[in-house]
Amino acid sequence: MLTLPEVCEELGISPSTFYDWRAKGRAPRCIKLPNGGLRVRRSVLENWLNDREDAA
Repeated sequence: MLTLPEVCEELGISPSTFYDWRAKGRAPRCIKLPNGGLRVRRSVLENWLNDREDAA
């Protein structure tokens, strides 16, 4: 599972952009940990990116 900074680095975006996308339902699905941290499964991120590619 990837941390939020790892996801943002891979996508080339800031954390605030990620949170904006998440609020609008446009970000990849996240797992919220008991401590409040967010994680994204590698497979979910790859599928999300593939969906964006197909739409373009």
